[in-house]
Amino acid sequence: MHFNILTIFPEMFPGTLAGGVVGRALERGVWSYDAINIRDFAINNYGSVDDEQFGGGAGMVMRPDALGAAIDSVKNRGKIIYFSPRGPRLNQHMVREFAADADATYTLLCGRYEGIDQRIIEEYDIMELSIGDYILSGGEIAAQVFVDSCVRLIDNVLHGGAESTANESFEIGGLEWPLYTRPSAWRGRKVPEVLLSGHHGNIERWRKQQSDAITQERRPDLIKENEK
Repeated sequence: MHFNILTIFPEMFPGTLAGGVVGRALERGVWSYDAINIRDFAINNYGSVDDEQFGGGAGMVMRPDALGAAIDSVKNRGKIIYFSPRGPRLNQHMVREFAADADATYTLLCGRYEGIDQRIIEEYDIMELSIGDYILSGGEIAAQVFVDSCVRLIDNVLHGGAESTANESFEIGGLEWPLYTRPSAWRGRKVPEVLLSGHHGNIERWRKQQSDAITQERRPDLIKENEK
């Protein structure tokens, strides 16, 4: 899987993606990236890639000429994604679809300032995508979230493969149950007896009950979504 990352801060990559299982996958060549500096396509010697909004208003907008030149420099673009609060919220189902093709290429456009000129979105048929209902300083962190969520689903990236992700939150239709490990007693708190019983049927029932209760309390919207 390959990611073309268009940004005015290429030094932010690989960033957190260099660590953990995703970082090891990068070293093994399971995935790769190119960080393209949008300022290399600036309209003047000052490296300007933004300008004032037509119609007035606070904040600057990234120019279509600079962005267009940056996009045109990428020969194999695949699907182009722009991280924006206007897009649908990324969820695990979408991530699975993005990650289904381990040889896919994605071009990730990291906006800054107030955003990008609308004509860029229309010209290149760009998909807008949100990672949550909040505002970030730019799309770089969102791009790292996107890459991490996709790469970890590629075969042999996680120890245990598909089994490692099968019982995670959202994959099971709700939130994950509480997890415990050794020691069985810690600061007066004990692991639930059912988990020590070795009775797999009872353990599965307990986990399902815990997952349902936690989901109902914290994310009832997931229950409604699954009922559709």
